[in-house]
Amino acid sequence: MGSTLIEIALAQRAVLWREGLAALLGRERDFRVVARPTRLEDVWPAVRRHRPGVVLMDAELPGALTLNTVCAQLCERRPDIKVLILVERWATVLKALTRLAPQIGFLTVEVSPAQLVDGLRRIVAGEPVLDLDLAMAALSAGDNPLTDREREVLLKSVDGAPTKVIAAELFLSDGTVRNYLSRAIAKTGAHSRIEAVRIAREEGWI
Repeated sequence: MGSTLIEIALAQRAVLWREGLAALLGRERDFRVVARPTRLEDVWPAVRRHRPGVVLMDAELPGALTLNTVCAQLCERRPDIKVLILVERWATVLKALTRLAPQIGFLTVEVSPAQLVDGLRRIVAGEPVLDLDLAMAALSAGDNPLTDREREVLLKSVDGAPTKVIAAELFLSDGTVRNYLSRAIAKTGAHSRIEAVRIAREEGWI
């Protein structure tokens, strides 16, 4: 199993986490990290350029696109590629991605280094990879009332960013961002966008 070289695109947001994972994977003789995209919109260009066999993806990777969009893009354009997503908490937005198993798998960030290495080898071999706790969360997760754009705008609001800043990052108008925020606030039953973010996080919607 260790004779075939597995090339990996390491899509992680935090420098320390990214470098630590690269060092960990570098100790495996059959692993080689060939790309390190840090934003969702950079994942496909990195995959197209370096042709890795698997993407180790941070579920919280920032960017102008959504995780669902990027994963669908990868699966459509590279039917042979595998994607292993590291998840801090289950969100209903991830539930839709389980239909793409075994091309896409999920592990929590609480797994041991040995479990992560094993998960990468298993998904490359075509085996389904889904942490038991995540599987239970997926089964019990309710439907997410938020659209992808409403989720994106809410996520950009986590740190209290002004509407103008969010609009610029997502290439939208101020009015469009305000409309998305209003709808998200209404759907969560909140009275403010900060409360909407809190409720959406507690429900696993973002």
